[in-house]
Amino acid sequence: MIDRLMRHFDGRPFLQWGVVGVFSLAFLIVLETFRLPAALLLAPMLAGILFSAAGGSIRVPEFLYAGAQGVVGVMIAHSLPLSNFTEVAHDWPVFVIGVGFTVVVAALLGWLLTRWRVLPGTTAIWGSSPGAASTMTVMAEAFGADVRLVAFMQYLRVMCVAGAASVVASLAMAGGGHRMPPVDWFPPLEPAAFAVTLGIALGGAALGKVFRVPAGALMVPLVATSVLSWTGAATIVLPPWLLAISYALFGWSIGLKFTREIFLHAARATPRLLASIMVLIAVCGSFGMVLARVAGLDPLTAYLATSPGGADSVAIIAASSKVDVPFVMTMQMVRFMVVLATGPALARFLAGKAGS
Repeated sequence: MIDRLMRHFDGRPFLQWGVVGVFSLAFLIVLETFRLPAALLLAPMLAGILFSAAGGSIRVPEFLYAGAQGVVGVMIAHSLPLSNFTEVAHDWPVFVIGVGFTVVVAALLGWLLTRWRVLPGTTAIWGSSPGAASTMTVMAEAFGADVRLVAFMQYLRVMCVAGAASVVASLAMAGGGHRMPPVDWFPPLEPAAFAVTLGIALGGAALGKVFRVPAGALMVPLVATSVLSWTGAATIVLPPWLLAISYALFGWSIGLKFTREIFLHAARATPRLLASIMVLIAVCGSFGMVLARVAGLDPLTAYLATSPGGADSVAIIAASSKVDVPFVMTMQMVRFMVVLATGPALARFLAGKAGS
C-alpha cells in the first residue's frame, strides 16, 4: 500500500509529509490506547521508519531537528536542579558503578561483534557505544568507521531502547496504580519568559552547530539553561504543545534515517545486531534492578537510569513517567560525557585486541 503511495507522491514532499502525519496520528492513537509513555516520540518514529523503508524521500530539515534537540536540552536541564550534583558527589559509588557497568558491557558486545567479523573494523564498537546516537555517528565517521552501519546500529538501538523503556514504564505505572495527571496543553504563558526559553533553545542549538560542539544542538542549550536557571537569571517556560512538536520532530528525524538502502546494506548483520542490542538492554535492565535494591531506588528510576541510550530519548520517556527524573538524567548525562571522552581511545584499543 505504502509503495503505491510512494510512486504516486514521488517528488511531492508536502503530500509525503501528509502521509507521514496520518500514519503518525494512527500510531499515536494506538500507543495512547495502551497508555505507553513517550507516545509522542514513538509514534512519529514508527511512522518514519515505515515510510522511509517503503521508499519515501523526505527528511526533517537539519535546522528543525537542531531546534527540537535544543528544546529537549532545555527540558533536560530544567529537570536537573543544582542539588542533584551534590547528590552525585555524595553517592559517587552509585554513579561510578552505574555508568561503568553500562559502558563496559556495551564495549564488550562491540568487541565481540568485531571479533566475530559481524561488522568491519571499529564500526561495531562505535555502533555499540551508549552515547548520543548522532554524536557517536559523527565521531565514528571522523575516525574511519563505516558511518552507514554505525548510524544503522545506533538508531536501531535507540528505537529498541525507547520501545522497551516505554513498555517497562507503562507496565510499572500500571502495576503501581500510577496514572499521569491530565495534560493542560495550552496553559497561560508569560511572554517574556517564553521568549527567553525559545532564545536559549534555538540560539544555543545554532551556536552548537556553528562551533561544531559534539552533540552541540543538545548540549549547548542544556548547559546554558543549567547556568541561567541555577543563578536565577532566567525563568524557563516549556508549554506541553512545544514539547509535543519537538518530540515529533525528534521521532521523525530518527525514523526517516532508516532508509531502504541502509536496511539492504545491513540486512545480513541485522539479526545479530538485534540480538546484541537485546542482550545489552536485558543485561543493563537486570543491573538496574540490582542497583535499585542495593541503592534503595525506585525500580523504574533505576531501569531508566541504566538504560543504554540515548539520553534524549530516555529524557522524553522519563518526563512522561512517574520516576525520579533528576537522578535518571544525571546518570545518563554523566555516562554520555564518559563515552564522549573515552570513545576514540576505547574504539582503537578494542579493535586492536580484536585483530581488526
